[in-house]
Amino acid sequence: MVSVGHQAELLVIVATIGNTLGTMTTWGLGVLAAKKMPVAELLSEERQKALEVVRKRGIWTLFFTWLPIVGDVLCFAGGWLRLPFFQACSIILLGKFGRYAVIAWIFT
Repeated sequence: MVSVGHQAELLVIVATIGNTLGTMTTWGLGVLAAKKMPVAELLSEERQKALEVVRKRGIWTLFFTWLPIVGDVLCFAGGWLRLPFFQACSIILLGKFGRYAVIAWIFT
C-alpha cells in the first residue's frame, strides 16, 4: 500500500496497533494456560524452550515477538510467566513498530 501512494505513517501506526493487540491476545492465552495447566512440563517442547529463554533473558525478549513463528511462542511464554502487562505491551509495541517502519521505508 505504501508503494502505491498511501500515507506510510498512518499505515505503520494502524499495522502496529493491530498486530500488537493480536499479540497481546496470545499473551493472554499464556496467562490462561498457566492457570489451567500450571505445570510447565505439560507444554510442548517448543513452548518449554520459549519459557526458559524468557525466564533467563527477561521481559526484553518480547521485543522479538515480531519474528515469524518464534514470536508467538515468546509472547505465550511471557503471558505464562505473568510478565507485567503494560511493560510487555510497550516492549511488544516497540518491536512491532520497528518492523513496520522498516518495511514502509523499504517500499517508499
